[in-house]
Amino acid sequence: MYRIVRREQFGPTTFLWEVHAPDLARAARAGHFVMVRIDERGERIPLTVADMDAERGTVTVVIQAVGKTTYQMMELAEGEMILDFIGPLGLPSEIEPLDGTVVLVGGGLGVAPVFPQLRDYKRHGNRTISIIGFRTRDLVFWEEPFRRYSDELIVTTDDGSYGRKGFVTAALSEV
Repeated sequence: MYRIVRREQFGPTTFLWEVHAPDLARAARAGHFVMVRIDERGERIPLTVADMDAERGTVTVVIQAVGKTTYQMMELAEGEMILDFIGPLGLPSEIEPLDGTVVLVGGGLGVAPVFPQLRDYKRHGNRTISIIGFRTRDLVFWEEPFRRYSDELIVTTDDGSYGRKGFVTAALSEV
């Protein structure tokens, strides 16, 4: 069993779990994912690792409730237990020092899996530009962690309620 040690709601259906899983936290890398099952009757859901902290023994995932199981996940509170949190699975991203600038782009829920890549590129001495986009200001999350590791951060919203108006693809074409 795995404990949800932190839960944060980002929008009406988007939320974060930080799960205590020490072995997984030590092994996880940018690009990995986990399989999650909340109980014996539940289905297995693949979730991308959005962050990991080997010291604390935690792995963070960002979830969007779109179906029966993810809505059940959204109902779980900090401190509750989940049955399976298996991983790391998949192949990690190949991150190395590069001669130039790395541009990382994520929109909506896709912002979460970009974060560990950004942090690793920065730790390898790369210059980084991050472009993150959301439908509205109310859905913006992780701006400060992205700012911490980005030499330049561009935030876009589809409706122009925050940052630049438009999609991440428009900002990318300007960069």
